[in-house]
Amino acid sequence: MLTWKDVIAFAVNGNPKPDKRIEKPESQWREQLTSEQFRITRKKGTEAPHSGALCTSYDEGQYNCVCCNTPLFDSTIKFSSGTGWPSFTQPIKENAIKYEKDSSFGMVRVEVMCNTCDAHLGHVFPDGPEPSGLRYCINSESMILETQNSTKL
Repeated sequence: MLTWKDVIAFAVNGNPKPDKRIEKPESQWREQLTSEQFRITRKKGTEAPHSGALCTSYDEGQYNCVCCNTPLFDSTIKFSSGTGWPSFTQPIKENAIKYEKDSSFGMVRVEVMCNTCDAHLGHVFPDGPEPSGLRYCINSESMILETQNSTKL
């Protein structure tokens, strides 16, 4: 189980090696994604709080990267944080997420990205529930929910 100490170590010392890498030119990402998905995942944007379709969804399934379909989070570790964005306590695998220090907007945070394709997902904070104490605050537009009955929500 990852802890805040692990997150900081990855952000400072380097990230775990992903299972695979996917790199595409910006033009291909633009063709593949909606304008909002592109703005968030490729340009490090964010969606308005409480606006994302996945914010209040608690269907069973797996949350995958909208850009490369890499599994990121499982529905069993999703929780209601009250922040307005889907929140999770752990990634599906230690090497699914990439961590980088983010000093934008006059504050220091830890940005989380898909470790396969570098898509911006959101940020992680040390104020989540036990036992990990982590809160991965993720944009709905950066993920697709794969359920047993459907592959995209």
